[in-house]
Amino acid sequence: MLYVWLYPLHTEYAIFNVFRYLSFRMIYAAITAFLIAFILAPPMIKKFQELGLGQRVREDGPSGHLGKTGTPTMGGILIIFSVLLSTILWADIMNLYVWLVLLAIVGFGLVGFVDDYIKILKGQSQGLTALQKIVCQVAVALAVAMFFYFSPAYSTQLSVPFFKNFNPDLGLFYIPFVILVIVGSSNAVNLTDGLDGLAIGPTVIAAMAYTVVAWAVGNKLVADYLLIPHVDGAGELAILTASIVGSSLGFLWFNAYPATVFMGDVGSLPLGSALGTVAVVCKHELLLLIVGGVFVMEAVSVIFQVVSFKSRGKRIFLMAPLHHHFEMKGWEEPKVVVRLWIIAIILGLLSISTLKLR
Repeated sequence: MLYVWLYPLHTEYAIFNVFRYLSFRMIYAAITAFLIAFILAPPMIKKFQELGLGQRVREDGPSGHLGKTGTPTMGGILIIFSVLLSTILWADIMNLYVWLVLLAIVGFGLVGFVDDYIKILKGQSQGLTALQKIVCQVAVALAVAMFFYFSPAYSTQLSVPFFKNFNPDLGLFYIPFVILVIVGSSNAVNLTDGLDGLAIGPTVIAAMAYTVVAWAVGNKLVADYLLIPHVDGAGELAILTASIVGSSLGFLWFNAYPATVFMGDVGSLPLGSALGTVAVVCKHELLLLIVGGVFVMEAVSVIFQVVSFKSRGKRIFLMAPLHHHFEMKGWEEPKVVVRLWIIAIILGLLSISTLKLR
């Protein structure tokens, strides 16, 4: 919004010329989102405590988690609000890709809100049924996928990390592929959100990585030099991902161990969907497997656990998702979180390297 309002004035006032630079707007979008989250978090936490919006902890989990019962949840509302406001302020609001990702964030946020509300209303750890949740998520993701498929300027080819001449064209199958990427990313982040600061840390790292990717993909000279697909207008998504970084850091201040607020499904689901949608826009869908490697490990651990138990009657892990397995082995919660952060950082650096190594 500020870009649309103020940049046209640069011909009369040279100071407004700074709004043409993505780097300038990225930095201030992140700072704005951080300040919004940081300033509004304390009164929000206090209000949630007064309303009794406390977390319900599963009784079959690690015993140390029982003390977290009653901790204010649904803090993801603040993350969404700060991302939306900061993005609208600093991004080019005429950019359709920006609104497409915001649509995904709001859509998945509503699903998460209903799920959290039901949990609190019923006083239990389960909200929407798995079928109800997946149907709602697929509906939102389908709308996004249809936009891409029927966009004349958009390609259904995939960019494969480390390969410059291998770009398979999925054709009509691109629609279910996009749905899989967005819904899968959303639920993977959701499954990771089980320890204080665990999900939000890798989210910051993944958002930072895709900030670089969006900037590179949106710049034709850089994209051609790196031999990666150029998507005109995708650079503006760097503003949105920078806003995710800022808002997540502001939230992490209060979500770090011992957490005084949890994000809930209303935070984890839209954050995951945002990463997935940005990956699709930037034509780096498969890169998400590396960037979000921690989320992938958490999701795969659940899949393997369920399949193994139903087919063999045996568990692979002491408890799934993976972070609970390490807890059951005796690792302290902060150690599990920090070590998974370290893995996320390494994977984030590796993902950036793929822009050149191909």
